[in-house]
Amino acid sequence: MHGTGYFHHQSLDFNEITRDFPAAQAYAEITHIMSHDEMHALQESRFLQQMRRAWEIPFYQLHWAKAGMEAGDIRSLEDLSRIPPYDVYDLRESIERQPPWGDYMGFDPSKDKPMPLVLQTSGGTTGFPRPMLYSPKDREVMIIMGARRMYMQGVRPFDIVQVTLALGLSNGGMLHRESIINYTGAIPVMTGAGTQTPTRRQIEFMQAWKVNFLAGFPAYVRHIGLVARDEMGIDPRSFQLKGLLLHLGADNRQALEDLWGADAYDYYGTNECGGIAADCKHKAGMHVFEDAFFVEVNDPDTLAPKPPGEKGTLFLTSLFKHLAPVIRFNVNDVSAFGSGNCACGSPRKRLLAIYGRSDNMIKLRGVNIFPEAIGSIVSRNNHFNGEYVCIVDRNDSTGRDEMTVLVETVVPGVDTGVPERELADRLKEALGVKFIVQAAVPGEIGAMTGLGGSDKVKRVIDRRKSS
Repeated sequence: MHGTGYFHHQSLDFNEITRDFPAAQAYAEITHIMSHDEMHALQESRFLQQMRRAWEIPFYQLHWAKAGMEAGDIRSLEDLSRIPPYDVYDLRESIERQPPWGDYMGFDPSKDKPMPLVLQTSGGTTGFPRPMLYSPKDREVMIIMGARRMYMQGVRPFDIVQVTLALGLSNGGMLHRESIINYTGAIPVMTGAGTQTPTRRQIEFMQAWKVNFLAGFPAYVRHIGLVARDEMGIDPRSFQLKGLLLHLGADNRQALEDLWGADAYDYYGTNECGGIAADCKHKAGMHVFEDAFFVEVNDPDTLAPKPPGEKGTLFLTSLFKHLAPVIRFNVNDVSAFGSGNCACGSPRKRLLAIYGRSDNMIKLRGVNIFPEAIGSIVSRNNHFNGEYVCIVDRNDSTGRDEMTVLVETVVPGVDTGVPERELADRLKEALGVKFIVQAAVPGEIGAMTGLGGSDKVKRVIDRRKSS
């Protein structure tokens, strides 16, 4: 008999964990406004604890030994740049070495005491989904981070929050539910993605239950609004939502706010660690939860830190994880730090936006193109509804690479010749390369992108890889 150590209520000291990682109003009144010096001291202590734990993990022992690192080499956060980063490809190799969880997972069921574990995976957009196990403390801190985001963006007790993120192996939907239930006092309505609850049914629930907040990815939130307006004759603004809880990326915030008549708030997180940063009510960049994370924005080639306002690749170091510590994980997301303090008075670092993924970049005739940048321009054109997909082909006769941008019109049956040419000109002006723009009728692109059926909508079809 293992005893009862695996019962959830016995696995954590909840008073201790909420003292160390305050939630909701306590976070806003304490950690969110903590001075730089106080925060740095807290980060230093937690970072060194994480380093000690990481040296117990085979993945880090191997990865760091290759770089000539030894235990004791890293004595403070100032030494962070001496640590070699890793990325998803290193994690895949780890899983191949030690399936099914990988040797980055500091857990051996044949030796360790039993504990309540949660399994979620990456979205699988760049390969087979990567599994991640979370210890009780890992998961509870992640839940608190999600609840902080909700509080900062206006969620209060008895609010109804409809969550349109998929309820399955990926982290988003389930983590939202846990955060709402455990630390906000609000009520989650877990409709999930469009394959779980058809879009028209989602709209009916919103009406019947007087939903206050709508959570999801921008593409599907926009789709819900367009279905309500264009197919059901319901003005999305009539729902009088208090807010849209989104992962905006490079999407057009203003267009979504105009469609719904509600504030659109940004949020950033990863499967490995959960929520990392979130907008406050001022929407001037996502405040990093610095007591739980140390975030870097670095040059992807030199690894040198980028100054505020300049784009670079995000490196992530967690300050709380036990089973799978995260030390300088190159997330491959492109962002930039904001300068100065937010109007809310917090001195916390702010990520201005997530502009795209380094590994999602397309090189077209010598120019680096982020699909998200195309989407941002498409969303600002009033002739099109914001849905798009980029198709990359190689012209066999000329050997020239071409990108066709398919965009959906606002209404079917209209003459699209002039809008297509105008959008093509705007894309060339902004991105420095010529595109072919083709209009599609509303709803036509969904089958190609997976809109409504998946959290992560596919925006690029690269036919060069299959030719």
